Amino acid sequence: MRQDGKLDYLEAPGGDLTATKAFYAAAFGWRFVDYGPDYAAFDEGLEGGFYAGARGGSGQPAPLPVLFSTDLEATLAKIEAAGAEIVRPIFAFPGGRRFHFRDPAGNELAVWGEATEPS
Repeated sequence: MRQDGKLDYLEAPGGDLTATKAFYAAAFGWRFVDYGPDYAAFDEGLEGGFYAGARGGSGQPAPLPVLFSTDLEATLAKIEAAGAEIVRPIFAFPGGRRFHFRDPAGNELAVWGEATEPS
C-alpha cells in the first residue's frame, strides 16, 4: 500500500542500458520493462528504473529518490513552504504526474501521484 511521503521508487543512471540490464539480469536475475530506448523499469523489492543520460542541473548522473503523494498539489505547496527549490514543476508521465525539488542539502528528489481524472 502506497503512503504519502514514503520512498516509493528509485531512478538511477543507467549509462549503456543494454549493458546495465545484462549485468543485473546475470548477477541477480532481474527483469526489466523497457519504456522506449532511454528507460528500463524494474520491480525487485523496490520499484525503480535506469535512465540513459544525465539528470538535473549539474550534468552529472545521480540517483533520484521518488516519494509518493495522494495529493500532488498539496504536497508541492508543503515542500515550497518548507523552503525547497522546485526544479521541475508538475508534469505528466506514463502512469501519473510528478514534480522534482532540491532539498537544503542539494539533493534532487521527486514526488509522484496517480493521474487525476478529468472533471
